[in-house]
Amino acid sequence: MKKQVLNLKNKTVRDIDLDTKIFGIKKLPDLIHQYIRYQNAKSRQGSHTTKSRSEVKGRSKKPFSQKGTGNARQGSNKPPNFRGGAVSMGPVNRDYSFNLNKKEKKLALKSALSIKFNENKVVIIDSFEIKSFKTKDLFSDLRKFDYESALFIHSENGIDKNFIMASSNLPKVSILNQKGINVKDLIKYDKIFIEEGSIDEITKRLSWKNKILKYH
Repeated sequence: MKKQVLNLKNKTVRDIDLDTKIFGIKKLPDLIHQYIRYQNAKSRQGSHTTKSRSEVKGRSKKPFSQKGTGNARQGSNKPPNFRGGAVSMGPVNRDYSFNLNKKEKKLALKSALSIKFNENKVVIIDSFEIKSFKTKDLFSDLRKFDYESALFIHSENGIDKNFIMASSNLPKVSILNQKGINVKDLIKYDKIFIEEGSIDEITKRLSWKNKILKYH
C-alpha cells in the first residue's frame, strides 16, 4: 500500500510502502470502545473514601441517658445519624482498572490507524526537524495541512528541540513517542502526523509474533 511522504512544507518527497495488516484492516468499533474504556478506567484514581463507624474519631460513651430525655436511645455519637458521625454505605478505595489482553490492544490500535488512514487523516512526514523555534514559523507551515487538531508521532530516537519549543504554544497540538500511541489519542485528534522513521517501529511493534506452541 503506497503513501506519499511529505515534508513540513506539504511537498511530496517520496513514496513509502505501508503494511496493509497495520494500516488496512477493517473497522472494529466494539474493540475500539473497549480499549477506550480500558484507558479511562486505568487512569481513574479511585481514591474516594469515607469513614465507617470504626474509623470515626470519638468515644463510645453514651451521648445522653438511656431514659428520660424523650430521644431514641443511642450507644455513641458515631452512627451516621449524628453530625460528624460515620457515612452509611459510602465509597471506599478501589481499583477501577481491568485487564485487556495484548492481542486485543494490538488489534484495536491497528483498527484505529486503519480508520484514520481510510479517512485520509494520516500524514507521513520525512522529519520533524526545523531550523526555527518560533511558533509563528511552524504555524505558517502547518496551516497548509488544514487540520483542526493534530497529533505528531515521532520515533524512539527523539524529536527536534526546536519543534518541541515551536509547537508548545500551538492549540490542539500534541507530541507523542511511537511507544505511547494509543486508541484514545488516535481517535481524539483530527490528523495524525507520523514521522517516517517511526513507521518501521510501529509496524514491528504491532505485528503478530509467530510462536510455536509445544504440547507436553
